[in-house]
Amino acid sequence: MTDIKLTIDGEEVAVTPGTTILNAAADLGVVIPTLCHRPELSVEGNCRICVVEVEGWPRLVASCHTPVTEGMVIHTRSARVLKARKVIMELLLAGHTGPCVTDECARECEVHCLAADLEVGPPRFGVRRRRFYPVESISPYIRRDLSRCILCRRCIRACREVAKQDLFAMAYRGFSSKVVTGNDEVLNAEACKDCGICIEYCPTSALLKPSEEVA
Repeated sequence: MTDIKLTIDGEEVAVTPGTTILNAAADLGVVIPTLCHRPELSVEGNCRICVVEVEGWPRLVASCHTPVTEGMVIHTRSARVLKARKVIMELLLAGHTGPCVTDECARECEVHCLAADLEVGPPRFGVRRRRFYPVESISPYIRRDLSRCILCRRCIRACREVAKQDLFAMAYRGFSSKVVTGNDEVLNAEACKDCGICIEYCPTSALLKPSEEVA
């Protein structure tokens, strides 16, 4: 099968058909930021942090699920791309109530680290209301605070594809969207015993072990 040739940030690369822009860039050592994406999980492309610019295309595209085509010329850090990523991150932060948004001394948080890398401060966007849910601490295995959830859906895919349990799902629409268990019940499943997979994949402090302190 003939390799596909394309150019990424001025460098030529040849990859096999079906390769995504994200993976083609990685072959060149070009790092494209991601949030909802993890290489061992299925691809959804819902956070859009990994957007890139393709010459001749009217819109920016998510690199994690867009396959390369012959002759593509891609820019991963153009002014247009960087501006879009910053706005996307600000929108994520605007609905995220975790203290890691503004507290530089907070516990390690992927969202906080990525915001710092993109040089994004507190969001400029005002919101009439924030997502607020009571902390679920009834489970002896998981402490869940959906107020800190950014809806990346990594926990859903990790539980289904890695832990093979399928306890989580998305429910509702728009601003009311949330990750639920069962019929939107408090998480207290015995299947979570000795697991912790969803905690490992959560990029914020929405999912923690009960013994962990929250910043």
